[in-house]
Amino acid sequence: MKLMTRVALMAFLFLMFGGLAGIGMGLAAIGAGIGIGLIGHSALAGIARQPEQAGAIRGTMILMAALVEGVALIAVVFCLVLSFIA
Repeated sequence: MKLMTRVALMAFLFLMFGGLAGIGMGLAAIGAGIGIGLIGHSALAGIARQPEQAGAIRGTMILMAALVEGVALIAVVFCLVLSFIA
């Protein structure tokens, strides 16, 4: 493969994966925000229906929010790695 073809291919891949990595990081942050919002909404609705179960519902809500945030953090780190590699 000629040098100019390799350079053009590398530039194309950098632009493609670099831009997609940025979009991926944004989508991960938006998805985590929506997920945690839905968890909070459902927990508050559950507590309103059964106030005596507030402690159990709150503990489950915190656990689920932490798991959603962990997945979002892994997605952001993965996108950062992709953007630095490309």
